[in-house]
Amino acid sequence: MLAFSGVCVAQPISPSEFGPSPSLPPPKKELVPTVAISPAKGWGADGQPRAADGTKVAALVRGLQHPRWLYVLPNGDVLVAESEAPPKPDDSKGLSGKIHAEAMKRAGSGTNSSANRITLLRYVGGDPRQIEQHIFLHDLNSPIGMALVGDSFYVADSDALIRVPYHTGDTEIREQPIRVTELPGGSINHHWTKSLIASPDGTKLYVGVGSNSNAAENGLAAESERAAVWVIDRASGTHRIYASGLRNPVGLAWEPHSGVLWVAVNERDELGDQLPPDYMTGLREGAFYGWPFSYYGQHVDTRVKPQNPELVASAIPPDYALGGHTASLGLCWSDDSKLPEPFKNGMFVGQHGSWNRSIRSGYKVVFVRFADGKPTGQPIDVLTGFLSPKNEALGRPVGVAIDKQGALLVADDVGNAIWRVSDAASGAASDK
Repeated sequence: MLAFSGVCVAQPISPSEFGPSPSLPPPKKELVPTVAISPAKGWGADGQPRAADGTKVAALVRGLQHPRWLYVLPNGDVLVAESEAPPKPDDSKGLSGKIHAEAMKRAGSGTNSSANRITLLRYVGGDPRQIEQHIFLHDLNSPIGMALVGDSFYVADSDALIRVPYHTGDTEIREQPIRVTELPGGSINHHWTKSLIASPDGTKLYVGVGSNSNAAENGLAAESERAAVWVIDRASGTHRIYASGLRNPVGLAWEPHSGVLWVAVNERDELGDQLPPDYMTGLREGAFYGWPFSYYGQHVDTRVKPQNPELVASAIPPDYALGGHTASLGLCWSDDSKLPEPFKNGMFVGQHGSWNRSIRSGYKVVFVRFADGKPTGQPIDVLTGFLSPKNEALGRPVGVAIDKQGALLVADDVGNAIWRVSDAASGAASDK
């Protein structure tokens, strides 16, 4: 049994960790990783997180099985990917790997087999207080990303992009999925989640593919076509790398005014409490963002062998820091939101929460304002209270989406719930 000690020098969370120009301290190499995980507890029958002033929160549904990702269909039905990690027999080797695996179990991940399904939630009569629940698609392989283009519904499993037919109003898919494109999987598959978004014209699909390690400790050969966002031609299934050097690119969202694709990225561990910050960034086609050789531009990670100075010289700093080890996963644009100010014109971010930090970070949903197509200012808390006074995880937010009524939906994979955040001034009628 691995020991998890809270004895360490805590580095406080500072506003300088966030924003377009974060302050980066010197790296602190950790012979034994800092582990301050919040053990998964759950909410109990009536518990719930705290909503920001001017908003209110309610459980849309409880009792799901590790809900991680959300997708809202044009008719208003809400799809939930209930998913756990697939078998990864070669992903916990060495001391660091064993510590990471044990930490994830304490956090509520990897403790159960994956439900491997997508559940459909329907607002009866448009009322979010009355929910029909259907198993929409099952027998998947740790699904995460979802996208509808025309009458084709796409799912990013942990090792493949698949397609099934969809007709408006369907509550269950009975047809056998068609495999469109293989995605990196295998017996390591360290960052197994595969996010997905369609281009505005529907001709292309973009998939986030995470690295096969923390900082290339499994060798560079194991990272082939990983730590990147792929772009896939929908008609042929062929793919190419759209942007690379992204350790674990998860949430994908279009900024509608500029037409730029944004991504939320989890950075590497074991360099200290504040380093490097997780981030979101607008992607430039063909650009390299540093991993594994450097972080936040040209800050070299000396642990990586061999070095690649030429590639580091081309590394682009990301646009906005989201704090060290916050595990920022979910990402969605606010344009259809009916939440009050200040939650207009920006990105909602689901922060799953830290483990490799002496003071816990993340464990909340935040909002980042945009001006002229770029993020600005400090993150604003939207949904908090996911930690108990004893630092137990009552819940951990992951995917975020805007429903057809303009409320924010949040998938909570420890609380096994979907939370719905709406304008506090709205009554039952306006919530319909």
